[in-house]
Amino acid sequence: MIETSPKADLLRYLQDGRDALVWKLDGLSEYDVRRPLTATGTNLLGLVKHITGVELGYFGDTFGRPFFDEEPPPWWYTEDTEPNSDMWATADESREDIVELYHQAWHHSDGTIATLALDAIGRVPWWPEERREVTLHHILVRVISDTQRHAGHADIVRELIDGSVGYLAAKDNMPPGDQTWWKNHRRRLERVAREAAGDSARSPKL
Repeated sequence: MIETSPKADLLRYLQDGRDALVWKLDGLSEYDVRRPLTATGTNLLGLVKHITGVELGYFGDTFGRPFFDEEPPPWWYTEDTEPNSDMWATADESREDIVELYHQAWHHSDGTIATLALDAIGRVPWWPEERREVTLHHILVRVISDTQRHAGHADIVRELIDGSVGYLAAKDNMPPGDQTWWKNHRRRLERVAREAAGDSARSPKL
């Protein structure tokens, strides 16, 4: 019989998402890690900064373990915070400092997860009063979902920057194929999409 550990399983998938986010920064210039690639400004370093705040809030404040002893950074979630300021890094905020804070957040979060039972009760200060009470299990699932969602965003942003792809550094999870194979594959999908739309007469602009 296979022994299971629900907490260990949850932590494994959380760590996979964490590792993927940080890995997507590797080898890029300061410009590229901050470069907005969507109309709403999605960028790689901003994703890491955002999810750092997510972990510190949900695994810290929610369970009475605040991370910041004194004044939090100006992008921290308060009524006076500039909207969306956790989704991008200023020129004065270094990549190294943001990644280091994310690593510190892992350590702080893992301490909460190790100390408490999955059914331990916390309170999310920024949620409506009537639904603030949550379990550690609930928060773990929520943060895993958020982390993996943003890791997916990072996958696409990184591919748009330099064509790099893959799930994790040691496990890219991609089918074999060289640049020519992928170019032909993309053309095939373009052709199928146009056929499905009844627009097969138009030539794809590739």
